[in-house]
Amino acid sequence: MDILASLGDGFAVALTWQNLGLALIGCFLGTIIGALPGLGPANGVAILIPLAFTLGLPATPALILLTSVYFGAMYGGRISSILLNIPGDEPAMMTTLDGYPMTQKGQAGEALALSGVASFVGAFFATWGLVFLAPQLVKVALLFGPAEYFALFTLAFATLGGIAARSQAKAVIAAALGLAIAMVGVDHQTGVPRLTFGEIHLYEGIHFLIAIVGLFAISEVFLFLEHPNGSAPGDARAKLNRLTAPLPMLKKTTGSMARGTVIGFLSGVLPGAGASLGSFVAYTLEKRLKDKEGTFGKGDPRGVAAPEAGNNAAAGGALVPMLALGVPGSGTTAVLLAMLMALNITPGPLLFTQQPEVVWGLIAALFIGNVMLLLLNVPMVGLFVRVLQVPAKYLMPAVAMVSFVGIYGLSGSTFDLLVMIIFGVGGYLLRKLDVPLVPVILGILLGNEMEKNLRRALTISDGDLSILWGSPIAITIWVLAILGFVAPLLVGRILRAKKSAIVAP
Repeated sequence: MDILASLGDGFAVALTWQNLGLALIGCFLGTIIGALPGLGPANGVAILIPLAFTLGLPATPALILLTSVYFGAMYGGRISSILLNIPGDEPAMMTTLDGYPMTQKGQAGEALALSGVASFVGAFFATWGLVFLAPQLVKVALLFGPAEYFALFTLAFATLGGIAARSQAKAVIAAALGLAIAMVGVDHQTGVPRLTFGEIHLYEGIHFLIAIVGLFAISEVFLFLEHPNGSAPGDARAKLNRLTAPLPMLKKTTGSMARGTVIGFLSGVLPGAGASLGSFVAYTLEKRLKDKEGTFGKGDPRGVAAPEAGNNAAAGGALVPMLALGVPGSGTTAVLLAMLMALNITPGPLLFTQQPEVVWGLIAALFIGNVMLLLLNVPMVGLFVRVLQVPAKYLMPAVAMVSFVGIYGLSGSTFDLLVMIIFGVGGYLLRKLDVPLVPVILGILLGNEMEKNLRRALTISDGDLSILWGSPIAITIWVLAILGFVAPLLVGRILRAKKSAIVAP
């Protein structure tokens, strides 16, 4: 009952005209960002972080805006998947398998409406999972000491690549790069400058928001400059005969949505699994259970409902470790973690007791945002379809403008703008080399805390390294870290092979 009372207090925080307006704006912009192929939720949140600072938003409204963008982008990714056979982001890849065949059969409107309902079901029940699971995880986290937190951060790095990662080696290189960037500045214990190269502006280190906006937003602009003549991704003028899903179709897909929600939520909670794996497992399980007549891949509505419920449930699940432990469960929550830190909010077990209005207001806003997204994505789907026809040459200048104004408003330093451009060039090169950006961000975010906890643990033990595995909790986390690193090497190839076999026509 205490949880429900706290949720009620959260609704009192969220139900203001400002927060409702920000949730609506975030849902709308997020859906547009998700609909545009290639951007995805992590890029969308990173692009709009400077906007939150430019507007001078307090902590709770800023988080409501960005999480609404996050959930909206997860909703919007299905639009280009269904209409163009081009996934808006990787988690939406499985939706193309039956979504686009439905479009070819003249059922584009029904497919879009059904995917909107499935997205709502997955995100709504995952938010309830967040409500009940995060406080329980907090109770466990209160038992953590410096050694356990160091092991927990190691777990986050060990699972960076995820089970579906293409290359663990590249993830390790990216993480090492992020940790090196985190070391820039004056050592907090000895007062000695590290990796500053005599530049006084670097004595305070590199602000993680500058790195994030550069790596995600500015690199996206450079990718556009490489192909400036690219316009709209394709012909999105599919005929939408109806914008609602028939009742028999909804009844037929109810079980698919339920199973996809459970699988997606669990995938989101587990670090490194994420929405991509959640949607893939949801689809393959549904195909194995229900494809008795060989209709999957030919426009079966259950092949749309299961992965959409799965990837949106994973979005809610990924917030559980971020809020309760301070460890992001996905790339997008890593960007949200940076926003929390920029607002001087420390995610973790104390967040629920020291700043309950922030965490419960955010959770309440997720419920409100999901309802808004359902109401937006069904009647306004025609508007979002037209967004696919907007050339990138009109979108990228806006991305660059928001990034530069936001970062300059954050620090008032032209030096930081130069650093942001350098990170943009670096992000562009890393993306060309297929090196993941999320491990870099996680290294920048967690590097200092990881170092502090290691030093505290060794100070307590007088330099004895055995303290790092001297408790049952620490041992459990180390075992999970080893399994999390080895699993992609053993299981990842099999999963990727199966995924490729399913996606191949």
